Amino acid sequence: MKKILFGLLAFGLTTQAFSQIIPTVELSEVTVYATNYKYLNDINTGELASIPVKLLQEKVATYDIKSSEYYQDDYDLYNITFFIPEGKILAAYDGEGKLLRTTEKFKDINLPTSVKESVLERFPEWTITKDIYLVSFTDAHGAKKTYKLKLQNGDKTLRVKLDEKGQFL
Repeated sequence: MKKILFGLLAFGLTTQAFSQIIPTVELSEVTVYATNYKYLNDINTGELASIPVKLLQEKVATYDIKSSEYYQDDYDLYNITFFIPEGKILAAYDGEGKLLRTTEKFKDINLPTSVKESVLERFPEWTITKDIYLVSFTDAHGAKKTYKLKLQNGDKTLRVKLDEKGQFL
């Protein structure tokens, strides 16, 4: 009986030893390139932004126009609109898939610290009731970011515009 148990144990260990050999397979070369890296670099503020806004901007940067159902060789310009409940982005791509320009509008997002501090410093008794974040990106000029805020202090209402650095416009 001992011989049978030792035989089964030895057989069981040897089959597992052979299963550890992994055959090597040569893979084909893959070239990875970022066509719209400039857009992501200009949009990134380094601040903690609203997660849905970041995800939608990444979707715009990684969108492949050539694999979409709208792609045809005849056209040189494609306007694609991306929607989420917080806002939308209208993006223009060329025939090669390069992002040429965007127009973005988001409502009630997380404001950057510089904007919050500027409003608090200039209007200490006021509260921000609504905010709109506007971005205009062009390939030649980069991104222009504007924040439109609605402030309230009791019955008084005030509307202000700021840039991403917290400077009033």
